[in-house]
Amino acid sequence: MNCSYVKDYEFVVIFDADFQPQEDFLKLTVPHFKGKEDVGLVQARWSFVNKDENLLTRLQNINLCFHFEVEQQVNGAFLNFFGFNGTAGVWRIKALEDSGGWMERTTVEDMDIAVRAHLKGWKFLYLNDVECQCELPESYEAYRKQQHRWHSGPMQLFRLCFVDIIKSKIGFWKKFNLIFLFFLLRKLILPFYSFTLFCVILPMTMFAPEAELPAWVVCYIPATMSLLNILPAPKSFPFIVPYLLFENTMSVTKFNAMISGLFQLGSAYEWVVTKKSGRSSEGDLVALVENEKQSKQLRVGSAPNLDSLAAKEELYPKAEPKPKKKKHNRLYRKELALSFLLLTAAARSLLSVQGIHFYFLLFQGVSFLVVGLDLIGEQVE
Repeated sequence: MNCSYVKDYEFVVIFDADFQPQEDFLKLTVPHFKGKEDVGLVQARWSFVNKDENLLTRLQNINLCFHFEVEQQVNGAFLNFFGFNGTAGVWRIKALEDSGGWMERTTVEDMDIAVRAHLKGWKFLYLNDVECQCELPESYEAYRKQQHRWHSGPMQLFRLCFVDIIKSKIGFWKKFNLIFLFFLLRKLILPFYSFTLFCVILPMTMFAPEAELPAWVVCYIPATMSLLNILPAPKSFPFIVPYLLFENTMSVTKFNAMISGLFQLGSAYEWVVTKKSGRSSEGDLVALVENEKQSKQLRVGSAPNLDSLAAKEELYPKAEPKPKKKKHNRLYRKELALSFLLLTAAARSLLSVQGIHFYFLLFQGVSFLVVGLDLIGEQVE
């Protein structure tokens, strides 16, 4: 953006490294700025090449389908605002400059610029029918670090921009949406609710005979929440139970990240690039090979002599590739400790003949055990 030629242009499009936009991406997005001088961002949705790769990617797909189909689409339609996803979006350069430019004061700089642009009065458009292909992290280690950043960063940003939101000239309902729905509900209240209720309060009640939690708290509320989350991805309905258990398990990471960001603890500014397997670019490599075959007979004149290059490679053979590092399982102590607590509480529940609590605690304890032993997703090198 500091290059001299940028002054001649009106828009900038941003992609993460693993995104593979279609050839007509700009034709489908840029025209939405025409005649709308107050539109600062046009955001496309994501699609995933590896959503069926393993159980971990299937569960991520459920969450992100809800995010794009419900959160982004509803906010875009009714408020002309949503959190910029950091990629697959076209920005009006004037909107970026008017909002103070790209800052690195938090680990969610994409959300930061979106909030500042919204407070300046810029409108956002979300295009659910324009998809950009990318990939999901396939190992729990990569996903865990990604979720830590995604839940710690918003709390950092909330601390920094709360006063600006209150003082801004936007309407009351937009302020309410920003503070309560955008920041607090999804990033603070829900992780706090899941962690304290299902990982602390419920197992502890099994050791206090006089304490009792009604079935609707233990069963109906989480079941309803999971059902609503899975509706945008109907093909994932068979995974509703694993999804519920896994989300409760992830509440440990999310709760820890939320506390870290809110109180500026040591890991609040940890920014680790999410490791991907490179599957989203496999199609490009296949196409490259096909084009190479088709154009081999058409090379004339100054085209490189690949045969001579091959002969040189025979004279100067490449070094032997290093053997790949062996993949291994990591151990996650917090998840294993909670697994022990939940399974112990399940045994205690069985002795006191509390059926519905027993089954929930048993399956939730097993879920924590599976994650604690790194048995979900691919292992890391």
